[in-house]
Amino acid sequence: MEVKKTVMVALAGRPNVGKSTLTNAIVGEKVSIVTDKPQTTRHRICGVRQRGDIQFVLVDTPGFHKAQNRLGDYMDGVVRAAVGDVDAVMLLIEPSEKVTKAEELLIEQIKRSGAPCILVINKADTLENKENLLPVIAKYSTLYDFDAIVPVSAREKDGLEVLLDELSKFAVESPPLFPEGETSDQPEKQMMAELIREAMLKCLDKEIPHGIAVEIEKFSQRNSTDIVDCEAVVYCEKASHKGMIIGKQGAMLKKISTMARLEMEKYMGAPVYVRIWVRVKENWRDSLSLLKNFGYEQ
Repeated sequence: MEVKKTVMVALAGRPNVGKSTLTNAIVGEKVSIVTDKPQTTRHRICGVRQRGDIQFVLVDTPGFHKAQNRLGDYMDGVVRAAVGDVDAVMLLIEPSEKVTKAEELLIEQIKRSGAPCILVINKADTLENKENLLPVIAKYSTLYDFDAIVPVSAREKDGLEVLLDELSKFAVESPPLFPEGETSDQPEKQMMAELIREAMLKCLDKEIPHGIAVEIEKFSQRNSTDIVDCEAVVYCEKASHKGMIIGKQGAMLKKISTMARLEMEKYMGAPVYVRIWVRVKENWRDSLSLLKNFGYEQ
């Protein structure tokens, strides 16, 4: 069916509420990396889904949090910019009456933007009794007059059609914003870097993964074959972290490389040969020049 309308929607929320999982569930394929660690998403990422004659463009944003460095400032800036530059906003929360400071600040930002906003209560499948949603709805309704309140489970893909019905109300007459069949604005090269970072977030503990950046130095297809060559450099902030990333006799780096390669091959639909080097760049998260080199700029 030909696209006659579009709606661009920002997903906002504190870290680890399921924005990337919801984006992937609606799009129907992986366009954002997902881990159980907060601040997994660093960039503004668009996921695209056509439903009927409407093209939905979902703007997945980093979790809004108190910035600890310039990288954090960049990530919070991405959220603020996205909220002010869309047709509608989805504020994602967990099914809890406790309103965090980050959520209060996001609601204030949404008020200033004037954009329509749907409150999306994610992880509804974790409640034994759905009546427990009522006090959550009542609490948030005192803070803002939401255009709709929709409970969903991004993990179980439950409630998504109801959510899309609500988002459809904000669609505007427009030619498609993305070509037919395109599901993301992320270049393949950037997605390869993200998949390596996802593997590191899953394999490494505590602060180390948040202090890494991934730069793809080579990404090409071999002549007359389907094999993709991907060579990457992982930058960390401390020499001790480099040792932990590599592991004893290279075991950890091999584990990370294998996990990333399997996800790359799913994404590319072709065999991928991966090589990863690890280098130290102290305090890169507070260096404007390095942040720019690694692609963290508005």
